Amino acid sequence: ASSVCATYGQKFPCAPSNSSGESSKESSRCSTPVLDADRSDRLRDKMRRRIESGDHWFSLEFFPPRTASGAVNLISRFDRMGSGGPLFIDITWHPAGDPGSDKETSSMMIASTAVNYCGLESILHLTCCNQTKDKITGYLGKAKHLGLKNIMALRGDPVGADWEEEEGGFNYAVDLVKHIRSEFDDYFDICVAGYPTGHPEAESYQQDLRHLKEKVDAGADFVITQLFFRAETFLKFLDDCRTIGITCPILPGIFPIQGYQSLRQLVKLSKLEVPEEITSILEPIKDNDAAIRNYGIQLAVEMCRVLLDSGKVPGLHFYTLNREVATMEVLRQLGLWTEDPRRPLPWAVSAHPKRKVEDVRPIFWASRPKSYIYRTQDWDDFPNGRWGNSSSPAFGELNDYYLFYLKSKSSKEALLQMWGEELLSEESVFEVFTFYITAQSNRCGQKVLCLPWNDEPLAQETNLLKDELEKVNRRGVLTINSQPNINGKPSTDPIVGWGPAGGYVYQKAYLEFFTSSENVTALLKVLKKYEPRVNYHIVNVHGRNLTNAPDMQPNAVTWGIFAGREIVQPTVVDPVSFMSWKDEAFALWIEQWAKLYEDESPSRMIIQYIHDNYFLVNLVDNDFPLDNCLWQVIDDMFELLDSPAAPPCEDATP
Repeated sequence: ASSVCATYGQKFPCAPSNSSGESSKESSRCSTPVLDADRSDRLRDKMRRRIESGDHWFSLEFFPPRTASGAVNLISRFDRMGSGGPLFIDITWHPAGDPGSDKETSSMMIASTAVNYCGLESILHLTCCNQTKDKITGYLGKAKHLGLKNIMALRGDPVGADWEEEEGGFNYAVDLVKHIRSEFDDYFDICVAGYPTGHPEAESYQQDLRHLKEKVDAGADFVITQLFFRAETFLKFLDDCRTIGITCPILPGIFPIQGYQSLRQLVKLSKLEVPEEITSILEPIKDNDAAIRNYGIQLAVEMCRVLLDSGKVPGLHFYTLNREVATMEVLRQLGLWTEDPRRPLPWAVSAHPKRKVEDVRPIFWASRPKSYIYRTQDWDDFPNGRWGNSSSPAFGELNDYYLFYLKSKSSKEALLQMWGEELLSEESVFEVFTFYITAQSNRCGQKVLCLPWNDEPLAQETNLLKDELEKVNRRGVLTINSQPNINGKPSTDPIVGWGPAGGYVYQKAYLEFFTSSENVTALLKVLKKYEPRVNYHIVNVHGRNLTNAPDMQPNAVTWGIFAGREIVQPTVVDPVSFMSWKDEAFALWIEQWAKLYEDESPSRMIIQYIHDNYFLVNLVDNDFPLDNCLWQVIDDMFELLDSPAAPPCEDATP
């Protein structure tokens, strides 16, 4: 992968940023702030900047699911809840669930996926329970290799009724903190647990405070507390910690009550008592989940407001129980849920530390960013720059389309309802694409919310092209990627904006689609009169490649200009990487669509025919200040096909 930096451009690092015009809140959101790569991206430094600026933040805790489908759902939840701007998330560690393994339900894999594929700053819990020092060292080394930078060091709950010492292991969290610092120096930011009412096994509240100070003195960077039910409980604990010299950030653990049974279970595990004023309200409504959730939301909002208004609490940590409704509502009422449409870059940024210089990607993976990250995970260097010759990148193979972070969020049954229990012809496939573009219900009354190449509903930007996209899809130009031309929109634009405020963004019109060989033959004739304004790449599954790209160089299709910086060019159409994308794009017809049907069934044979005979096409209109001409190109293609002297199709046959 040593040649990767030359793939999309020479290595021209961005100029140092001028931070005078940006708040620390902007530079410390969950996604790695690539355009501010000179700033420290350590979690403890992000906290420090937010504290100094007076900005409040929130963070979220999740636990690993028990099933593979649960893992898929949790990753979807990360994407949704990550949009609100958490400073970080944390993933719990359960010794009985093989938490350090490569299983899709392990703590290690869930935390790794959150960092690498969802772009979320993440903390991995690690406990001493039933683990030797060597095993713990191995887990920490694996976490570092996966790009995890933060550890929550815990003793952990005993597997049985009482704690049992592990030979060659640790019995206290302070020993784990010391071990992390001894073996890994300052690589990890370390969090430890605090107990506002004292640990249930401590001899006294004061003794537990002294133990907490020992953990901080051993190298912990900040504290997250166990849940509590009264704001004054935490504020007293905070004052007591400061009195004995604990100066690091201490974050209150907030638990919005969401159900009677979940509250009982959590209280049992944490060995806490629910105040009588709360139980007296819950008991009469214990069978009404909606009423309990509404009460829990209001209780949490009131408590959080007291904490934030105290001026002593910079951030709130929420125990979500892997649910989103209650926590998101609390955050909205507090004004902390901020779905900022502005992105650091136009694609999903990985939070892996080695990718922080990455600022250029091929546009082909725009709707499959997790796949791109997976296929480039072994690269040592990442594209960083603007212009230059293209070199062949070593993209990894994508043979397992069912990795839980690449799999569709929808079940097989749901996909069949959207894409057709039975396909009758190629036109049935055209309809699926058209229903996706229009967001209308199909013949079975089901909305098509995704396609194999895009597991999400249409982006706002794509809606700008909705009418034209609908027209061409109805006629078998099956679009999988597109963008409108943009000439100097503000970077704060809610639809196409990205990067820091005060900049301007630009785009060339882009269109990518599958279509028949007959259409391609006509298209090639039409394109001759649009050169050099329109660049094209046309390829079939067998690798027959037709292009007018000069010298196989990448073509910048998105760029931005910001105060005090070099031009940032985050997406390109690259002829070399297009051939790697081609393999994936064609395979998705089979892996995620055809395999829904029985072997040799008519439905499967229709998808197989499209896979074998259609071409994948991308078009770029280089004249971005003018009106997009790509729709006229497609119109001309259809006009030629509809004319009495339609061209023969043999030129483009596979």
